[in-house]
Amino acid sequence: MLKQLAKGLLLSGIILGSFIISNGQDKVVDQIVAIVGSNPILKSDIESQAIQAQAQGQTTEGDLKCEILESLLEQKLLLAEADLDTNIVVTDNQINQNMDRRMKYFIENIGSEKEVEKYFKKSINQLKSEMSEMIKEQLKTEQMQQKISKNVTVTPSEVRNYFRQLPKDKIPMIASQMEYAHITILPVITEQEDMEVKSKLRDFKRRVENGENFATLAVMYSEDPGSARNGGEMDYVGRAMLDPAFATEAFNLKVGTVSKVVRSEFGYHIIQLIDKRGEKIKCRHILIRPKIDPKELEKSKSRIDSLANFIAKKTITWDQAAYMYSSDKNTRNNGGLVTSQKTGSTKFQMEDLDPDVSKLITNLQVGQVSEPFLGMDDKQRQVYKIIKLLSRTNAHPANLQEDYQHLSEIYLEKKKEDTYRAWLAKQQAKTYIHIDDIYSNCNFKLKSWKK
Repeated sequence: MLKQLAKGLLLSGIILGSFIISNGQDKVVDQIVAIVGSNPILKSDIESQAIQAQAQGQTTEGDLKCEILESLLEQKLLLAEADLDTNIVVTDNQINQNMDRRMKYFIENIGSEKEVEKYFKKSINQLKSEMSEMIKEQLKTEQMQQKISKNVTVTPSEVRNYFRQLPKDKIPMIASQMEYAHITILPVITEQEDMEVKSKLRDFKRRVENGENFATLAVMYSEDPGSARNGGEMDYVGRAMLDPAFATEAFNLKVGTVSKVVRSEFGYHIIQLIDKRGEKIKCRHILIRPKIDPKELEKSKSRIDSLANFIAKKTITWDQAAYMYSSDKNTRNNGGLVTSQKTGSTKFQMEDLDPDVSKLITNLQVGQVSEPFLGMDDKQRQVYKIIKLLSRTNAHPANLQEDYQHLSEIYLEKKKEDTYRAWLAKQQAKTYIHIDDIYSNCNFKLKSWKK
C-alpha cells in the first residue's frame, strides 16, 4: 500500500512527505526519507533495521542509520533489476528458513520469546509479518548481486600482477593452516532397529493415505532439522543434489503421491512429491535415523582401535587402511584426505575445524595418528574416527609460491566488487534518486548517491 501511494505522490510532483498509517485504532506518522526510481524508503524501514541490528549485536564505527540507508538505496536499485529477471525467484521456504535463523538468534541473545516481544514492542507474529517482505527483498537482491558478478574470472598473470603491485604493508597475513586425513568406522544398525524404523515410516505412509496431513507428521516426527519445521518441504532441486536412492524414488513419483520407505546415507525416508518443473522437483519428506545399539558402538571402537594399532606397527599403510576400511566413501579413495565443505580446500584454519578434530589435532605432529575418538560424519551420524595430520604451516605474510590459491581468491573478490560497483554507478546515473536533507551529513561509501 505504501509503495502504491508513494508512486501516486511521485507522479503528482510531491517527492517527499509523510503518511498517516492506520494500525487498528493507533495512528503513526511515517516519513519517506528517500526515493529510488519510484520506490520509497521509509523512516520506519531504517528504524526497524537499526533495532534488529542492535538486537543481533552488530556494531559500527560510523553512523548505523546512514549505513542502513545506503544499504537500502543499493537494495532498491538491485530490486528494480531483479523484478525484471524471471530467473530470480525466492521461495516461501527460503524466506521461512531465513526467518527462523533470525528469530533463533534473537531468542538466544535476548532471552525468551516474551523478551523478544518486549524488546521490539511487537508480538512474534507481527515481527515475522513485518520481516517477511524485507527478507524476500534481501534474498532477491542477493541473487541479483551474485548474477552481476558470476561470470567474473581471474587469470594467473592477473593474480601475479596484483600481488607484485601490493605495498608491503598491504600484503595479507596467512593464518596457520593444516591438512589432515581421517578414517571412520560407522556402527552397524541392528536388524531389529532397522525393522522398527521401516515399520514406523510405513505407518506414517498409511496415515497420509487415509487423510492425515503429511506436513503435520513431518513437523512432529521428522529428524531432518533443516526441513522438519517447514513440514518436511525442500526447495526445488535437481537429481544431482540428492542422495541417489532418494532421487530415484522421488523423480518417479506422481504429484501428491507418497513413496515407499527409502534408505539413503542419511537414514530412512518417505517422500511426497509436490511439483515437478523441468529437471527439478519440489518435495517434502520425513526422515527417521536408526538408533545405534551401544554394543555396536563398542564394536566400532574396537575395530578402529585395532586398525590404529596395525597402522602404528606398519602392518598396513594409512592409505591402504583408508581404502579398505573407512566408511567415508568421499575420502577413502584419496587416503582419507578431508576437504572443507565451506571452502572446497584441503587446508583448514583452526576455527574451521570440527570441535572434536580441533582439540586433538593441536597436539599432533605432522605424520602422527590420533587416538580413536567418537565424532560425527558429514551425514550427522555417530562414527568412530582416527585422524592423521598431513601438514601444518605457520602464520606468515602471503607469497605466490605457497599461497597462490588464497591470493587468487582475494583478487577474484576484489574484481567482483569492482564489477558490482561499476554496475551500481551505471544504474545510479540513469535512475532518479532523492535523499531527504536529514541525511545530508551521511558519509556514504559512494558519494554519487547525492546528486
